[in-house]
Amino acid sequence: MRAELTSPSGWRRPGRVHRAGASVTALVLWLAAGPGRGGDPAATGVRFQSGLAAVPLLELYTSEGCNSCPPAEAWFSTLQSAPGLWKGFVPVALHVDYWDSQEWKDGFALPECGSRQRAYASQWQSPQGYYTPEFIWRGMEWRGWYAGQSLPLVPSLSAGVLTLSSTTPPEWTAVFTPTRPGLRSFDLHAALLGFDLRAQVTGGENRGRTLRHDFVALALTTVPMVWTNGTARADFRLPPRADVVPRRLAAVAWITLGHHLEPVQAVGGWLQSGSSAPSVGAK
Repeated sequence: MRAELTSPSGWRRPGRVHRAGASVTALVLWLAAGPGRGGDPAATGVRFQSGLAAVPLLELYTSEGCNSCPPAEAWFSTLQSAPGLWKGFVPVALHVDYWDSQEWKDGFALPECGSRQRAYASQWQSPQGYYTPEFIWRGMEWRGWYAGQSLPLVPSLSAGVLTLSSTTPPEWTAVFTPTRPGLRSFDLHAALLGFDLRAQVTGGENRGRTLRHDFVALALTTVPMVWTNGTARADFRLPPRADVVPRRLAAVAWITLGHHLEPVQAVGGWLQSGSSAPSVGAK
C-alpha cells in the first residue's frame, strides 16, 4: 500500500497488549440526503462495485475495555483520508465483548465479532491466542502496526467482480462473478459502518476518557450465497441501530469461500455525507 498508510511515529507499540485464550435516525438522514451525494436513493439507489483485482480487507479487533486500543483506533481513523479507501482496501473495526466488565460495557461490541476473531486464532493455532488491538490484513495476522510499519504491498491477483447494492435499505443485494472456474460455494459478509462515534467512558481501563471510533461495525451479517448462471448472489438485511446516530455511514461487504475466513474480494463505500451531532453509543 501507499506510504500514507504508514503508522505515525508517535503511535508505536502500546505499553502492553491485552490477551485472551446504524440508527433509524441516520437512515432517515441518508434517505433524505441521498447516498453520500444528494438526490433520491429510492430512484437512484446505491451501488458499489469492485474491479477484477482482489481488494484487501483490513480488520481491527478492538474494545473500549482495553487501554491499549485508543492509539490503534486513532491510526485507523486516519484511513478515512487515505488514497485507495474502498477501491484499494476496505477497513472495518470490530468491537469485541470479552473485555466487558461490571464497570464498563462496550456499547459497540457485537458477539459475532469476538466469534470471528476466536475462529481465526483457532484456525492458526496461534500461541498468542487472540488479543486487542489485533489487525488482520487479507485474512492474516498483521503486527506491523506495533512497529510503525506500512501495510504490506498487495500482489495484483484477479478474483472477480463484487457488487453491493440497495434501493430500499435495509434490504441489500450482493452479486459476485468469480474469475476462477469451478468455485461456486461462497459466503457473503456485510457490515454497516458508523463514523465519528463518541463514548465518555466512566469505568474500566479507559475511565475518564472520551473515545472516538470510526469504521465501527454497527450491524454485521453472514449469509451463504446462491449460485445461478455463473454468478453468486445473496439478498440480506443490514438493519440500523436505534441507539446510535453516527455523523457518517458506510456499507461494506466481503466474500469468502464457503465456511472459510480468508476474504476473496471486498467492496464498500460511503452512504451518508454528514448529519447532526453523534450519539454516545456505549452504556
